[in-house]
Parts: sequence; structure tokens; C-alpha cells
Amino acid sequence: MNKPQIVLGLTGGIAAYKSAELVRLLVKQNYAVHVAMTEAAMHFITPTTMQALSGHPVITSQWDASVSNGMPHINMSRAANLIVIAPASADFIAKLAHGIADDLLSTLCLARNCPLLIAPAMNKEMWQHPATQRNLAQLEADGVQIMGPDSGIQACGEEGLGRMLEPEQLAQLITASRQPKLFTGKKILLTAGPTYEAIDAVRGITNRSSGKMGYAIAQAAREMGAEVTLISGPTTLATPRDVHQINVQSAIQMYDAVMHNVLTCDIFIGVAAVADFRVAHPNEQKIKNSRNNLTLELVSNPDILAQVASLPNPPFCVGFAAESENLTEYAEQKRLAKKLPLLIGNIAQQAIGSDYNELILFDDTGIHPLPRSDKLTLARSIMRYMAQIYPGDK
Repeated sequence: MNKPQIVLGLTGGIAAYKSAELVRLLVKQNYAVHVAMTEAAMHFITPTTMQALSGHPVITSQWDASVSNGMPHINMSRAANLIVIAPASADFIAKLAHGIADDLLSTLCLARNCPLLIAPAMNKEMWQHPATQRNLAQLEADGVQIMGPDSGIQACGEEGLGRMLEPEQLAQLITASRQPKLFTGKKILLTAGPTYEAIDAVRGITNRSSGKMGYAIAQAAREMGAEVTLISGPTTLATPRDVHQINVQSAIQMYDAVMHNVLTCDIFIGVAAVADFRVAHPNEQKIKNSRNNLTLELVSNPDILAQVASLPNPPFCVGFAAESENLTEYAEQKRLAKKLPLLIGNIAQQAIGSDYNELILFDDTGIHPLPRSDKLTLARSIMRYMAQIYPGDK
């Protein structure tokens, strides 16, 4: 009974096959999914399939005799925390924009008192048509969230914009839409990933940071309404949706990018694993292997987090500490030395490269463990905790 209730509406389109996987993902994420299908949708995928995946009867008609009060559109819309239409055809988008309610799905959308998200799916020419674009603009003005579409090869063989987003993307956006907008109007600057310090033209000093935790925090911050700038060292990760990303290589480049952007931010989160040292005189060409010992002179890199925290009017600063031992002692020492209101610690061996982590939050009130979970779930927990202790406007 405590599961969030989602009504998933399917309209006519070949992308309906993706909706089966979307149901599976949402159920796996502990949503209760109730499926409503238009007559056209049933030409592409059967109600039996959707019922088997959702675990609930599928409603296809306003006149379903199994609904005792004869009002399935009211019953479904009132029980829902969220209504998602995926796929949303051009025809159905037009109905929504003009308030037409001539079948079960369009009627329950008109009768709703919860958020509505749609995932358009159609041929590229239908997507680009001025009528479709006018209808979408009207829906956005009405507060409907548009998810996608994507670009690529379409069922008709043409290529362009109009493909429905993949189920994994939709599931992520659905969960993101339900996050509290705790940081609306706030600018958050954060660093993520490793840095790379050149030895010569092909070799360098780096570390094993994957950047996954920093990217997850960037995504969680954006989900909660913040304007997010992510300064990233070299990673293979995709930029989180609607996040402005600045790519750098070295610690000096990261420092310059941070100092260029920090004066306009409200919150700074230093997640990156910044190299403490760099080579004093990197060779412009590849150093030939002479089988002799090589001595490198290393010099200190700037401590980015400490520099930001010591500004005359610093943003709210959050640090990270990845330790191999004595986490509680070393992390608290680092927090106090840099005068941080919040520091997040973890054991490096357990976290590097993994999709999961276990964290401890350190602040003036003590230590607050976060149990092992995937990094995006942890990132959302961190942002919710930050909202409790963030002092507000500077």
C-alpha cells in the first residue's frame, strides 16, 4: 500500500513494445503500475502481456463491466500519484492539448489531479509538423512534462527525431520527476572524476576514480531543481541530463575552472579525486625507455576545496574523503581543518569503480551513516540531508 501508484497509458505505435520493459523496470523500482490501453495500442501489444508484467488488470474501456461504479477514469486517476503516457502518439498528444476526452485514457488524463508525463513516439515528419509542435507547446504551458523524443532509425526506415526514449531513460526520468525540488533557484558547482598529470606526451599520473559518485550527485542536484555545473576530469560517463559540463584534464585546469565559476554559485561540492602532486617539468615528447631508473620531480597541486572554503564569502562547501583506513578519524580531521559544514567519507577500496557504496556524513552534529546502496540513491540521500543543513541565501 505504500508503493507509489503509477498509471501507465499506452497509445497506438510500434514503440509500445518498449512499454513492456518500462513496466518491468518500474515494478523493480517498487512502483505499483496500473496499465490503461487505447484500442489502437492493442494492435501492437496485448493487455495480457501488460497484465502479466504489472501484476494488475489492464483497463481498456471506459465501459469496463468489471468496474463496479462504472467510472474507471475517476478510480484510476484518483488513486494515481503519477500518470505516464508511453508511447504518446501524435493523435493522443493532440487530444491532450485540446481537452478531448473520447476514450478511457484521454478521459482519465482530463480527470487527473496528479502530474502527467508523456513520451512522444512518431515519425519524424509527424514530430516536426507545426500542429504537433503547437500541441506540445500547449501541453508544456499546461504543466505536462515532455520526455524526449530521441533521434535515430525509425520503424518506417527513415532516420530523425521522433523515437521514444529507451525504457531505462524513461524510468530514470519518472523517478527524477518525483524528487522534491529542494534546491530550486540555487546554483551548484561540483567537481567529479580523476585528474591526469602528464609525465610526457603519452604517460601520466592519475588515479582509479570512475567519477560515478560525482555524476550521480550532479544528477540528483538537477532533479531537485538546482542549476548544476559539473567540472569533470577524464571519465567515460555521459553528462547527466540538463547539467552543464566543463571537461578538464589536470588539477591546475580543474582549479582554474572552479575559480572561474565559483563566485556565482551557492553551493560547491568537491567530489573529484584531485591529484595532490604533478610533475614539475613534463616532457613534451615521449620519454624513450632506456631501461634506466627515471626520477620525477613532483610539486604540490592547489587544494581546490580548501581554496574555495577560504574565500572571503565562500559558498556552502561540501567535501569528500576517500580513505583506505581510519575513516572516521581522518575524515573528521579533514573537515575541521578545512572548516567544512559537511564532509562525506567512504572507504576507497569499497567504492572505486563500483556502482554501489557505503557512506558516512560528518558535520557539526556528529556522524550519520548511509547504508550501502547504489550511488544515485546515495546521491539523493546526500542532497536531502544537505537541504536540512543548508543555511539558505548568503
